[in-house]
Amino acid sequence: MATVFAPRPAFVVPIAHGGVLRLGERTLVMGILNVTPDSFASPNSLRDPADAVAAALRMEADGADLIDIGGESTRPGARAISADEELSRVLPVLRALDGRLRIPMSIDTYKSDVARAASAAGATIVNDVSGLRRDTALAAACAETGAALILMHARGRSDAMYAEAEYEDVIGEVTAELRESIRCAVAAGVPLERLVVDPGVGFAKRPSHSYGVLARLPELAAALDRPLLVGPSRKSFLRDAVGGRPAPERDWGTAAAVTAAVLAGAHIVRVHAVAEMVQVVRVAEEIRRHG
Repeated sequence: MATVFAPRPAFVVPIAHGGVLRLGERTLVMGILNVTPDSFASPNSLRDPADAVAAALRMEADGADLIDIGGESTRPGARAISADEELSRVLPVLRALDGRLRIPMSIDTYKSDVARAASAAGATIVNDVSGLRRDTALAAACAETGAALILMHARGRSDAMYAEAEYEDVIGEVTAELRESIRCAVAAGVPLERLVVDPGVGFAKRPSHSYGVLARLPELAAALDRPLLVGPSRKSFLRDAVGGRPAPERDWGTAAAVTAAVLAGAHIVRVHAVAEMVQVVRVAEEIRRHG
C-alpha cells in the first residue's frame, strides 16, 4: 500500500524589488547567517562583514535558495539590542551582498526601523520571530517596502519565553495565535499573498510541544492556508534525543527534523548546515515523489 504524504499547495509570494518566491514544487532551503557575537548554534563568529559575505556566497554555492541574515540573537536568555546596534551589524553585509547573491536575502528582525533600512540595502523578505508582537509598526514597514513577511509563532521575549510554554492543545493554540498575526499584518496593509507562517519550534515550547508541532504540521498548514517555513536547526528540543550534544553537534538530529518537515509538506526549511541539509531535503523530496 502506497504511503500518502501531506499535500503541499503551490503559492507565488511577491517579495520586495519586484521578485517572487515560487513555493510548492519542492522545499526550499534557507541558510542562516548570524552576524552576532552570541549565536547559540554557530561556534565561530561572523561579525567581520568579509567573513559573513564569504559564508553567504558559500551557502549559495552549496544550494541555498535564500539567505536569512540576523544581527540580534534570539536564543533563550539573549539580551535585546538597539536598532542602531543591529543595523551596524547587518547593513555592511547586506550592502556587500546586494548584487552579488543571485538568491533572495531575508532580514531576521522584529524591528520596523531595521526592516526599512535592510530593504533599502537589498533585503526582500522580513523574518519576524515575534509574529508582530514586539513592534506593531513592522507590518506597516513591510507594506511600504513590498517585502514578504514571515510570521513566526512565539510567546514572550527571549529571556522569558519558556515561562509561557503552557498549552492544552499546542497545534490549536499555535494556529489561533498565528491567525491573529496574519490578521494584524493584513490590517496594516500587507497583502495576504506576501505572508509565510512559521510554527516556531523551539520558541516558547517545551521539547514535547516542538515534537508535537512537527508531528502535526499538516493540520496547521491546512488551517492557515499559507506557505509554511520550519526552522528546527540545532535547537535545544533536539538535545536529549541526541545524547545531550551541544548545538553545533546536532546536525544529525536536525536532519531527522528536516526530513519530517519536508514529508509533512513544508515549503521552506531554515538551517545552519546548508550543504548537508540540501542533500537531506533532496532525498526527502524523492521519498515524497515516490509516495
